[in-house]
Amino acid sequence: MSVKLSAEEIAILVRDYRLTKEPIINSNYSLCAQELLNTKQALKYLQKIAPFFQSPSILVTASLFAKRYSVLTMASAFYAMSRFDKGIPVHIDNIWIEAENNAKPWLPKIRLIDSTVSELILDRNQWRDEVLRGIFADNLAKVWQSLTIITKIPKTILWENTAIYVNWLYETKLKEDASEQELARIQEDYHYIVKQAPGILFGERKNPLTHYCGPKVTIEESEHPVRLRKTCCFYYQTSDETKDFCISCPKIKRP
Repeated sequence: MSVKLSAEEIAILVRDYRLTKEPIINSNYSLCAQELLNTKQALKYLQKIAPFFQSPSILVTASLFAKRYSVLTMASAFYAMSRFDKGIPVHIDNIWIEAENNAKPWLPKIRLIDSTVSELILDRNQWRDEVLRGIFADNLAKVWQSLTIITKIPKTILWENTAIYVNWLYETKLKEDASEQELARIQEDYHYIVKQAPGILFGERKNPLTHYCGPKVTIEESEHPVRLRKTCCFYYQTSDETKDFCISCPKIKRP
C-alpha cells in the first residue's frame, strides 16, 4: 500500500535524519544520485568535493564521500522503517544529493523525487526485505561498484564505512525517545540487517555488513568499548601532517 509521510514524521526526518523537501537553488554540489553511476560525472563530482575534505587523492575522497553518502541514504530510511513502519523509496533513481555551497562541515542531505512511501500491511519480514533492497542493492551497492571502478578503492572499505553507520544508527540514534515496543522493533531490525539478511538484498553474494559488526573491545584510547576497524578509511591522510589515526584504526599498533 502506498501512502505519504505525515507532517510530523517529515519534520522529524528533516530535523534529525538528513532529509530535505526542497532543492538548493544554484548549488554547485547538488546532483541527481544516478549521475554517480556515470564514471565521468562521478569522477568530476569527487574532484569537485575533494577540497571539503582537504583530500590528497581521489581514493581518500571516495572513502570520505562514501561515509556521507551512506548516512544520507540510510538515516531517514531506517528511521521510517523501524519507527514508523513506513518504507521510504531511496533507490538510486529516486534521490538527489542536496548540498550547500561552501558548507563546513560538508553534510549533504537527501531529497526524494517521488515521496510516496510503502506501508506495512501483513508480512513485515517480506516488506522489510523490499525496503532494505531499495537502500542497499538498488542504491549503495551500485554506487560502491562505481567508486571502485573509478578510484580502485576496495569495496571492503566502502562496506565497512557503511557498517559503522548502521551500527551507530541502530545502537544509538534510532533509540532516542523510543517506546518499549519501538525499541524491540529496532533491535529486531538491527539483528536482521547485520546478521541474517541475505546477500541478495545488498547486491552481493553474502551479507557485507556481518564481518564488521562484531563485539566491541576495550582500548586505552577510549573510555568506552569500541569496534576495531578491519580496514582503514584514510581519514588520517586529510588535513595536515599531524592528523591522528581514528581510535579504531587497524593501522594503530596495539599490545
